[in-house]
Amino acid sequence: MNLLNIIRWKNLLMIAIVQLLIKYALFPAFAMETTLNTIDFFVLILATVFIAAGGYVINDIYDIETDAINKPSKVIIGKSITENKANKLYFLFTITGVCLGFYLSHAVGRPPFFGLFVIISALLYVYASYLKQIAVAGNIVVSILVALSLLIVGIFELIPVITIENENVQTTMLEILTDFGIFAFLINFIREIVKDIQDVDGDHKAGMQTLPILFGKTRTSKITMVLTIITILIILYYITTFLYMHEVAVAYYLIAVVGPLIYITIKLYSAENNAHFKHISLMLKLVMVSGMLSMVLYRIIL
Repeated sequence: MNLLNIIRWKNLLMIAIVQLLIKYALFPAFAMETTLNTIDFFVLILATVFIAAGGYVINDIYDIETDAINKPSKVIIGKSITENKANKLYFLFTITGVCLGFYLSHAVGRPPFFGLFVIISALLYVYASYLKQIAVAGNIVVSILVALSLLIVGIFELIPVITIENENVQTTMLEILTDFGIFAFLINFIREIVKDIQDVDGDHKAGMQTLPILFGKTRTSKITMVLTIITILIILYYITTFLYMHEVAVAYYLIAVVGPLIYITIKLYSAENNAHFKHISLMLKLVMVSGMLSMVLYRIIL
């Protein structure tokens, strides 16, 4: 159970489910031509999940000091799992994920795609060891990596089978997938800042320079509120521009995505303690889930 907790199995499950939704809900809705068979797609999921698991482990290794202050009851490394064993798990997960990526890149006839897995693994290490201590930079990097967990499906599924005849269709699908990636980036970026507000005490003791440490919890909360409003406006623009003819989709996004984001905005305005920010963080995670589940809508409206 400690191993499952250290690799954030719920988050890994969410990554796998989102990739499955892209493959078996979003792509079929547009009758897309894809590259990967069932086995190779499973390899893509495993590669993504293993590298992400390694990222969570190395992050916890570098967070031992801050976690001891921010969430002492949830500290695993140094208690249930030794730091030496955690390092071995990090290398095992990361190397396995990179090797699977190497196989997959050659399987689709695009060896340079292997570089994606190397870059993602390297960024996860740099984030944990250095970037997360820098205001905004760490938040941006980890949010980009979250978006890439979606986009990598399009890269391996759509790009290898692009021809002159289907180029417009494949490119349009990549643009739609990019829209989902942007949504994932924005929601995760906001959530990362909220988590920084929660962890301000431990981060300050560790010498980090996060937004709440630089500007204070109140100002950072207001900045996050503005970012949430901007996200709402972007989603409303997307709805009115691309989905206005589909009443079911409009209703879903307004109820399951925009509504909760408005609620989060109100909560951010009045949030004062860690319990409030923990609730906001949970709500943002639920919005991420509901946003990703909207992929199923395309099977209904198209």
